Amino acid sequence: MASPRRTDLLEAAYRYALTHGLGDMSLRPLAAAIGSSPRVLLYLFGSKDGLIRELLARARADEVALLRETPAGDLAEATLRIWAWLSDPEHRALLTLWTEAYARSLVEPDGPWSSFAAATVGDWLNLLAAAQPESTRDTAAGAAQRTAALALLRGALLDLLATEDRARTTAAVRFAVSRW
Repeated sequence: MASPRRTDLLEAAYRYALTHGLGDMSLRPLAAAIGSSPRVLLYLFGSKDGLIRELLARARADEVALLRETPAGDLAEATLRIWAWLSDPEHRALLTLWTEAYARSLVEPDGPWSSFAAATVGDWLNLLAAAQPESTRDTAAGAAQRTAALALLRGALLDLLATEDRARTTAAVRFAVSRW
């Protein structure tokens, strides 16, 4: 049920989740922080799991918006541009939330997290394919190259989130991409 109030509360809950995460989210503190009540949230989203699903979809939408801006025809350049965005400290909250959701979907295959990891891999691979030359998109080599790009980005991101060593992780991404 789409309504302006539902949309406003989803955006407020998303901002809250970026700061507090989703793993231990409780409706009462969330509702108080965003100017609502648990009862209203349950009415609008059906359940806590329904709200979490909506928040995960909202996080994926932010990711996809970034990836759609990658240049077509040059996967190496696209990978470097994506890394610049991923490593920007301004995006840390979103990427921490993404990492939490990704990990939870692997260890909690039921519930609101269930397909998050697989869906986000699909999002990234589809959009990385758009950055490849048309002649290689549908080949096994093209699939392997974009999978390698995704693995590089995801691994460097996890390392960056753990260490905050932007210089070292950026150098590693540039080194790997220069070998393509």
